[in-house]
Amino acid sequence: MHHRTVAELMTRDVVRARRDLPFKEIVKLLAENDVTAVPVVDELDRPMGVVSEADLLRKSADLTDPSGRTPIPHLEAWERAKAEGARAEELMSAPAVCARPEWTVVEAARLMEVQDVKRLPVVDETDKLLGIVSRRDLLRVFLRHDDAIREEINRDVLQQTMGLAPSAVTAEVRQGEVALSGSVEFKSLIPVVERLCRSVDGVVSVAEHLAYRTDDVPSSPT
Repeated sequence: MHHRTVAELMTRDVVRARRDLPFKEIVKLLAENDVTAVPVVDELDRPMGVVSEADLLRKSADLTDPSGRTPIPHLEAWERAKAEGARAEELMSAPAVCARPEWTVVEAARLMEVQDVKRLPVVDETDKLLGIVSRRDLLRVFLRHDDAIREEINRDVLQQTMGLAPSAVTAEVRQGEVALSGSVEFKSLIPVVERLCRSVDGVVSVAEHLAYRTDDVPSSPT
């Protein structure tokens, strides 16, 4: 099976900010390029952090409301330092959480989830910026056509990996939802087939309706 990598999904023409870029120039950079965040890089083009609209809005949140209706929010020391910042390196969220180009969608998505970030700068072995991958980029695997998913499951999973005859198990795919039907020799193979099908890029769900000829699953002790 061929899993789409970060290199295949990332944006290569990356809008970036130098560490000394002033606040207003960052706002202009985001607006002119219609992006919500950019990586901040050092002199060697290595990501130091990411500056986003949320980072910039801390400055507005720290200002007194002229009407007096909105109280000034309490900010932690690090948040206040960022609100008072004037350059990219003072405003950014750091350190940069980065991905490698050879990673799969699953690896990148897990890192985003754990770190609670919406995008990952992509770096090479020297930590130089190669691209950037976002949540939207990762979701592109679910735009795969049902025919492509079905062909990969039938050829790569069922026939090549599991060694099943084309007539033994068939896969139907609709809107990324896979329905398996047919039969296998051993009951223990059913969860294996299901797990492999779930790992195919673009699969939303798997429903199996598989029969078996031999029950090789030990009974649970009573």
